[in-house]
Amino acid sequence: MTASEHLSSAPQGPVLLTMGDPAGIGPEIIALAVRERPALLSQLVVAGDVETMRRATHVAALRSQPAWPTPIAELSMLSDWRQTPPGCLAVVQACHAPDAVAWGQVSAVAGRAAAECIRFAAEAALRNEAKALVTAPVHKEALAFAGVSHPGHTEMLQSIAAEHLGVSLDRLPVRMMLSCPGLSTVLVSIHVSLRDALAAVSVEQVAKTIRLTHVHFQRAGHDRPRIAVAGLNPHAGEGGLFGREEIDVIAPAIGQAQGEGIDATGPHAPDTVFMRARRGEFDVVIAMYHDQGLIPVKLLGLDDGVNTTIGLPFVRTSPDHGTAMDLAGTGLASPSSLLAAIEAAVSDFSR
Repeated sequence: MTASEHLSSAPQGPVLLTMGDPAGIGPEIIALAVRERPALLSQLVVAGDVETMRRATHVAALRSQPAWPTPIAELSMLSDWRQTPPGCLAVVQACHAPDAVAWGQVSAVAGRAAAECIRFAAEAALRNEAKALVTAPVHKEALAFAGVSHPGHTEMLQSIAAEHLGVSLDRLPVRMMLSCPGLSTVLVSIHVSLRDALAAVSVEQVAKTIRLTHVHFQRAGHDRPRIAVAGLNPHAGEGGLFGREEIDVIAPAIGQAQGEGIDATGPHAPDTVFMRARRGEFDVVIAMYHDQGLIPVKLLGLDDGVNTTIGLPFVRTSPDHGTAMDLAGTGLASPSSLLAAIEAAVSDFSR
């Protein structure tokens, strides 16, 4: 089954949230989100640790009214989610219950719990038991301490999905898309060094990114999405004066996409293309590497930013921020980006 065929099979389960790193703000922004929008309680299930989520609801209660914590309904199975009592936050135990984890402390215990929840939730989504997957932030160091070989959510979810479908990673390409109000950008490479990111700018990888972006936006309701492709070098190379990647790599990839009927243009000067997209000239910008695309999005809208993985056989979104270990346990973290991610997941699925 291909990714697109799997998505078309219309799962009817809840929106499944992973709790993220239990030492970070993930659990409490979930608790804060449902206090801010209690109507979500009937649509969501948390894949996490019950005691961690119970602790998070107490933290959330300190900073909001009414002062008592949102009650937790522990599900023995995900399929029981429709029996969640009104006003309760449904939680399914998705990891081995970790030993007490201190707020703000990076540890293998926390990383292992976060990774187990991601796998539980991804496998449920792959079995069509969840309508969409929204992931709270994880800490990359904690994952590494726990022996997880993947540097982040995107790579981990790609690996789990490929394993489930019985295909190689090359057969299931995925890309990270970061969005905020007025700007969306998709990355050719993700969590690699800048040197490796430059090496990843190939005709094949750029063309594949354009195709994945086109398919995603078409599925989201754009008949002919306007895709701007950023250059790699200053001023898009100035005709080869500052590098030949635009001439030898990026332009041929754009040509391939145009030959397939895709509305892709460029390579555009990377220092102005994001501004042009925000003004409405383009629907999305293809960025050549992580920081080229993420700096403008996070500058414009970190509080409402959403990370979407395109190319997976299920809908997955995430808030556009990290674990904020310094805020964990204070109740001061904002749930805005998580709420935007939930809204984007539901909106993406409904289309």
